[in-house]
Amino acid sequence: MSGLREYQLVLADGTVFEGDGIGSDLGDGTATGEVVFNTVLSGYQEVITDPSYAGQMITFTYPHIGNYGVNAVDEEAARPYCRGVIVRDLARRHSNWRSDGDLDGFLRRHQIPGIAGVDTRRLTRHIRDAGAMPGAFGAGDVAALRAAAQADPGTAGGNLVDLVSTKERYVVGAGDRHVVAYDLGVKATMLRHLGQMATVTVVPASTTAEEVLALNPDGVFLSNGPGDPEEAGSIVTELPKLLGKVPIFGICLGHQVLSLALGGSTFKMKFGHHGGNVPVQDMRTNKVEITSQNHNFAVRSGSVPNVTETHVCLNDGALEGLVANDVPAFSVQYHPEAGPGPHDSRYLFGQFGELMDNGSIATRQGAA
Repeated sequence: MSGLREYQLVLADGTVFEGDGIGSDLGDGTATGEVVFNTVLSGYQEVITDPSYAGQMITFTYPHIGNYGVNAVDEEAARPYCRGVIVRDLARRHSNWRSDGDLDGFLRRHQIPGIAGVDTRRLTRHIRDAGAMPGAFGAGDVAALRAAAQADPGTAGGNLVDLVSTKERYVVGAGDRHVVAYDLGVKATMLRHLGQMATVTVVPASTTAEEVLALNPDGVFLSNGPGDPEEAGSIVTELPKLLGKVPIFGICLGHQVLSLALGGSTFKMKFGHHGGNVPVQDMRTNKVEITSQNHNFAVRSGSVPNVTETHVCLNDGALEGLVANDVPAFSVQYHPEAGPGPHDSRYLFGQFGELMDNGSIATRQGAA
């Protein structure tokens, strides 16, 4: 490991946790970001490389992290965008036939700092009670770390999409359909699924509606991504120009910006949904799916006009999916591609194919 230098993690409200430095050595510096927790039991590499974590520090609630190492195949982006990693116990040995390195080395290579030995159970309970908030960790004193945490802006009110979106167009897949995918922070697993059903032109988040329509797509895909949907850049104003002209499917941040384009509103949740075991009910069929989720903002139920609300989170009643009634568009808040997580919801990619081919989606019957 990178050493056992003593660190402290201090939240913006002054709560203090002790641990040891892992990953990239901060020296006399400080790591800051909004502290959230993720409940997955495995899939830590996919979580760390999910661009949706830009601006955040990830607390893993599962106590033993790093035991099967890392490999290039499981990366969801070219590099992590999270600000830091917080764990209880970083495995000293890794063992898996797919592994080509250890997690500590992975963090150092990508210049991501971390802190281990933290009482993550106490930290998680505190976030659940007080809400997600900025934090800072490093070797500095408590007063300096608290000041750094309080100075961090968090994820509300700023545009993090521009940080993670591709700067140039590129193409994946070779299917008969043509999908234009807005990269708002897209995960590699999403593109693999789309690439199995279509030729996918991935475009920057700043791409105009006119430029998209000039590509003559059969459908438009809105990816996941970080931060406040109301501050997601030009996609917020360009998306309404695409409604009714091309079928649209949105996931996570894509669900939120589609809802805004349809006239709805969003809000920041107390501590969000981050994990691979979140129960969601399809209100049309009453079937329950176990889903993978990662979001701190949500669409306000009842705020989006002329839609059918299709899915609800059984943990807290949050709106998890909708279908527009008068234009070919639908979206879900959760992650049907998983990576990591259960595969209960992968049928939604097939429904996007139906929407492109037929202009409508058949009501789901039976298990996917």
